Amino acid sequence: MSRSRITGTAVVVALALAVACSRQSSSPVSPSGQGTGGNAPVAADGSTLKATPPTPTSPINNQVVTEAPTLSAGASTMKFADGAVQYRFQLFNEAGALAQDSGLVNAPAFRVTAALNFRVRYTWRVRAEYQGAIGPWSAVASFVSPEGGYIRGSEVFDPLFNGATVGERIGSTTFVGEKGIRLDSNQSFVRYLIPQTITSGEFSMEVEGLRANAPGDKSKVFGMQSGTDDYITNDYRVDVQYRGSGGFPPNAITFRAIYGGADDLDVRYEPDTAVRLNSAIALNPATTYYWKATWGSEFRVTVKEGGINGRTIYDVGVRSPRGTYNPRPHYAFIGTPTGRSGAESATIPGTIYRNVYIGARPRPF
Repeated sequence: MSRSRITGTAVVVALALAVACSRQSSSPVSPSGQGTGGNAPVAADGSTLKATPPTPTSPINNQVVTEAPTLSAGASTMKFADGAVQYRFQLFNEAGALAQDSGLVNAPAFRVTAALNFRVRYTWRVRAEYQGAIGPWSAVASFVSPEGGYIRGSEVFDPLFNGATVGERIGSTTFVGEKGIRLDSNQSFVRYLIPQTITSGEFSMEVEGLRANAPGDKSKVFGMQSGTDDYITNDYRVDVQYRGSGGFPPNAITFRAIYGGADDLDVRYEPDTAVRLNSAIALNPATTYYWKATWGSEFRVTVKEGGINGRTIYDVGVRSPRGTYNPRPHYAFIGTPTGRSGAESATIPGTIYRNVYIGARPRPF
């Protein structure tokens, strides 16, 4: 072969190699972007984030919980990217239907806020998410929900929407399905005997059926006392009121707390007249109101419209520096006993209660 033909052939081969190389994609500088973003490849399990699945740690293996649990898992690790992942938890009821989705949370832990059925098995799972990409789901974990209401030490929980109460029903009362228990007359109430006196704590519940301009005077939503003698003259009487049409003024929310002496004005705590006159609120019987009293160095009553996460419509506290709230034995009531003042200053007929909590710690659920 002549030298000119050899040279020409070499040129052709070199050009072909150059064209072929130009058509190949360049290699990535680093793998840090793989598995992230909305255009990431989808794995067989549906995940688009190259990350390890979280490992459920609690509650697992059908653990019986005593309150709404915090679902916890070991952290997920991304394989090709740096950054803080977020987590999504899903809770399923006994029928396998989705009961709650946590949305994105910043840590591998989520406290269940959905209402749980009693004494049934729930399952849950969790995955990591990052910049729109989703990791693989964890293995499925399980727990058994709480048994329902209880009186235990210095704590009471009474759901009431399950057609039962852990308290003692006095007078005419009616369970009204998932709404709870209705107190049918102004002499009706539910009484709780708390084994350990709560000197500083919380008493809270959801209430329906409260109406503006109802009959009554210093009508009471709930209360506490020491022992079972006359409620009105009790040295540790607590009453939280929604005054009736005979009250001063009508429709006022107010309270009184006595820390150890019914006749001792130094340990009687209540809003002054000016505050009470500015606390008249027309409540709607079709609306759920969340009522909460807390006591200790201050006695405070808070009312929210629409439930525990609703709008605050009343929030008044009075410092209580003298005396200690120390009833023995400690009784609490939804509605209240009649006492010396008569039925017009007792329970508000037609009120419906549920999710009653009394305890030395803030409401845990």
